[in-house]
Amino acid sequence: MDAPSYGDDARSQANLIFILAFRILLECSPVRILFLTILFAFPAAAQSWRIETSSIEASRWNANLHAISATHARNRERHPAAVIWAAGSDSRVLRSDDGGKHYTRLLVNGDRVLDLRGVQAFDEKIAYVMSTGPGKLSRIYKTRYGGEAWKLQFSGSSRQFSLDALVCISEKECFALSDPVDGKFVLISTTDGEHWKELPGDMMPPALPEERAFAASGSCLAIYDKREIYFVTGHGAARVFHSPDLGRTWTVTDTPIAKGNPSWGAFSIARLGNMLVVVGGDSKDDAGPERTAAYSLDQGATWNLAARPPGGFRSGVAFLDHNTLLTVGAGGEDVSTDQGAHWMRTGDVNLNAIAVLDGAAWAVGPDATIVRWDDHSR
Repeated sequence: MDAPSYGDDARSQANLIFILAFRILLECSPVRILFLTILFAFPAAAQSWRIETSSIEASRWNANLHAISATHARNRERHPAAVIWAAGSDSRVLRSDDGGKHYTRLLVNGDRVLDLRGVQAFDEKIAYVMSTGPGKLSRIYKTRYGGEAWKLQFSGSSRQFSLDALVCISEKECFALSDPVDGKFVLISTTDGEHWKELPGDMMPPALPEERAFAASGSCLAIYDKREIYFVTGHGAARVFHSPDLGRTWTVTDTPIAKGNPSWGAFSIARLGNMLVVVGGDSKDDAGPERTAAYSLDQGATWNLAARPPGGFRSGVAFLDHNTLLTVGAGGEDVSTDQGAHWMRTGDVNLNAIAVLDGAAWAVGPDATIVRWDDHSR
């Protein structure tokens, strides 16, 4: 065996001295705090939201976007980039066929009276949009032509009827949620992609007085495993309604999300495996962090408030992967890497809704804003 060189011995001694000095330095509380701050700042610096629609002139396209859907192109081999659809006020829709590099402006049927709050897309040609409002203002349209032409499939009738969200299992099987009519929430569905009908409501639990759902992000309603339906409520309540069988039977559970006033409640729900996460709060207090996020690790049987909540009211939440969640709202954005227990601020953009596809995320907000989540640490 070769004898160690003088250089090797000197380097060993230098490393030992450095380690000892570093440990002594960390005993100083201010230095330790600074070190930990820098340590945890690196992941945050590697994660950020990047605005994609800054080139759109707000004066010409001043839509408040409240819904977004991310999907694949029909021919993924020839067109591997994500297809993004976004919808909002004044009947306006944006579509990107290249993962968000360029967007095409579209109008639903040429008029500007619709407040679009839901969109479900299946490729660059086929998509549904949903508008909210009392009675006939609550509508569902479908396009097979990339948004160049739309067909009206459903329109509400009762003044109490007001659609809040739209979800789909496939192009032919979709569900939409309305605020209570005669004391109960209403779900409508299609099984052929063309015709809509109301689901029987005899097993739907009664709504509480003034209880409604929020049409803020299109995500107060969710489908899991092609058979379980969830929706969350607000306006004085913050409950989770759950059907294990596509609306045949229902249960309802209270959550610790802020409740008691018309602007308080649960706004968005997401599920992955046994985990459920709900976000919300007070929509009139963007910075109020109290009771803005809750999570369940047992499929919704029990709920816990986030130990470190998001930085304020949040209207949309989505799983990025098994452990990571993203949430957005008018007051900013946050990320959780421990299934919703602790949240860290990631931005200050005014956003309403979020969509995830293959580990990438997009979100939308006022002034036709569309942003993409960049995670350089992955």
